Amino acid sequence: MNKPQPPPVSLLDKHFGTEFLPLYTGTVHVTGGEAKHGRASGAARSDDGMLDVQLRMPEELGGSGGGTNPEQLFAAAFAGCFHGALSLLAARAKLAIPDAEVTALVTFGRDPVDGLFMLSADIRIHLPGIDRAIAAELVRNTERLCPYAKMARAGIDCVVSLEP
Repeated sequence: MNKPQPPPVSLLDKHFGTEFLPLYTGTVHVTGGEAKHGRASGAARSDDGMLDVQLRMPEELGGSGGGTNPEQLFAAAFAGCFHGALSLLAARAKLAIPDAEVTALVTFGRDPVDGLFMLSADIRIHLPGIDRAIAAELVRNTERLCPYAKMARAGIDCVVSLEP
């Protein structure tokens, strides 16, 4: 396996097409496991086999724990994507941020509007050694670039369909 390398800064070049331009699709299949419930005892596996995790309800929600859960997976994805976007923008600005850290807290809770469920996200960025004003501008620009931040702010195109 080759040593991981950051993507080229040219990835920041804008797309000027009139249609969505797909670049990559991650596919994950979830089954229900012993409890026949994906969240309580499921398994999540990606089509390429790189993700293979056991899903478990956290103890805080009355589950047994002992596995990961959708909130942790979403937090990891959000933080990873934000860190990547932050790093790309810093590289374009010729700003070194080797010790940058992004922490995502994703909370599952009750929606006061409909009484059902919702998520909230708290994204915390640590940029040691970077001037506060420069860091704040970098974070603001990253919020505009990161697709997870955009999704959290503006929603996402989502199609739910019943397969034949």
